[in-house]
Amino acid sequence: MPEICRFLGIIITINYNDHPEPHFHARYGGHKALVAIHTLALLEGSLPPRVFGLVIEWALAHQTELMEDWELARQQAPLKKIQPLE
Repeated sequence: MPEICRFLGIIITINYNDHPEPHFHARYGGHKALVAIHTLALLEGSLPPRVFGLVIEWALAHQTELMEDWELARQQAPLKKIQPLE
């Protein structure tokens, strides 16, 4: 699973050949979640509320880049790193 960003202990990845709805994976400690790129809805898993808020704040700032990486992943192309939350 290619890592596209890491900040504050949160790891963001996008899978190659993943199921169709555009989404990314977020991991923090033992927690894992799938988040829809378009709606930023939690699709699966869970994160602590504060961490989920940080993930959503980051994703809002980078939705276009997330979609670009999603399309690259669908084409089996190398993904681009995205700037972390500051």
